[in-house]
Amino acid sequence: MTYSDNQAASNGVITVSALNQAVGRMLERSFPLTWISGEISNFTRASSGHWYFTLKDDGAQVRAVMFRGRAQYAGFVPREGDKVEVRALVTLYAPRGDYQINVEAIRRAGVGQLFEAFMRLKEKLGAAGLFDQERKRALPMFARTIGIVTSPQAAALRDVLTALQRRAPHISVIIYPTLVQGQLAAGQIATAIDTASRRAECDVLIVCRGGGSIEDLWCFNDEAVAYAIANCAMPVISGVGHETDFTIADFAADLRAATPTAAAELAATPRADWLASLRADAADLRRAMQRLLNEAQQTLDSHARRLLSPAAQISQQRQRLQAHAVALTHANRAPVRQARVAFDKLHARWSACRPDPAALRGQLEALGRRATLANRRQLDQRRDALAALSAQLELLNPQRTLERGYAIVTDKNGAIVRAPSQLHPNTTVSVRLADGSADIGIASVQPSLG
Repeated sequence: MTYSDNQAASNGVITVSALNQAVGRMLERSFPLTWISGEISNFTRASSGHWYFTLKDDGAQVRAVMFRGRAQYAGFVPREGDKVEVRALVTLYAPRGDYQINVEAIRRAGVGQLFEAFMRLKEKLGAAGLFDQERKRALPMFARTIGIVTSPQAAALRDVLTALQRRAPHISVIIYPTLVQGQLAAGQIATAIDTASRRAECDVLIVCRGGGSIEDLWCFNDEAVAYAIANCAMPVISGVGHETDFTIADFAADLRAATPTAAAELAATPRADWLASLRADAADLRRAMQRLLNEAQQTLDSHARRLLSPAAQISQQRQRLQAHAVALTHANRAPVRQARVAFDKLHARWSACRPDPAALRGQLEALGRRATLANRRQLDQRRDALAALSAQLELLNPQRTLERGYAIVTDKNGAIVRAPSQLHPNTTVSVRLADGSADIGIASVQPSLG
């Protein structure tokens, strides 16, 4: 403050500058950083890089400033009539006494809600396993056909086709047209991906579009698009927006590319690289073939040095045959001589041991006569013994006893009765006689009085 300001303050009077500064400090203390929504009006971008505009709604407006240090991180340049949300500090521009807001950050209106919806869908699909690394598929090494899901009017399509023509002009390209912005875009994108999967015409599929705001890219944050990518029959590369843009399609895809051009570069290896690799492989193959030919030539030379002429080989074989014939002759004669000598020895031994048939015949006749006499004596002895035994048997024959008047008495059970105690009055017994048997009733029994 100047001397006059101090003098005025001491008299209870303050200057306009002091008043505005005090009001500015009070506003900054009373209103911390706050998100404010409104519509852009009177937007001016100064040569210094600062942005000046009015933020208004249906009932009020407020001046706003966003300094260059903050504006360079905004990500977009607002236009007249844009709906935005600003994070600002309420303050006072002291030189004019104008109430205004100092903007620290700016985003398009609704971005906060969209981001929350993005995070909820990302968490839901992540829990369902759509983003699992285990289900990611590797890109084919030799892609012959590449499918592109995008708008035919999109600049991204031109970038992809230019990159493919430059890197791999031999690859065929199939375009599956669809909207890539707007309310109907998500359904068309999912349908185009399903069509490519069902037709199976390409080896890898690129889903792409150029950069834009989160609203512009919102059709790629759709659940149906995510499931279409996850269920696609071929690997999918997502090339949506710029390097800083992330969508649900990026997480569901098998591979994310920073830009559509990068997606084309990932999908197709440059033809020059393949040709260089093929030339290197051909050179290696030629060297290997030459080495094999050289080794075969050396082997052939070695065999040629060891090879004899046919006449020399026949002569050698004839000599070997003659030697084998001589050896065979000696080998056959020696066993015959040895066998003849052994036969003579055995014949001599047999002659010495050969019996006299006449003498043996006399001995055999004498033995025959002796055996005949011995048999006769033995037969007479056995006949006499048999007669003696027959006489004894005849004496002991029960029939002879019965013929002398004896009888055999048996009770009703067939048991032989030997004592009076076995008999009872009024019973019947059987009596066996010499010429038959009879049943007799017992009137009484008298035991012996002896």
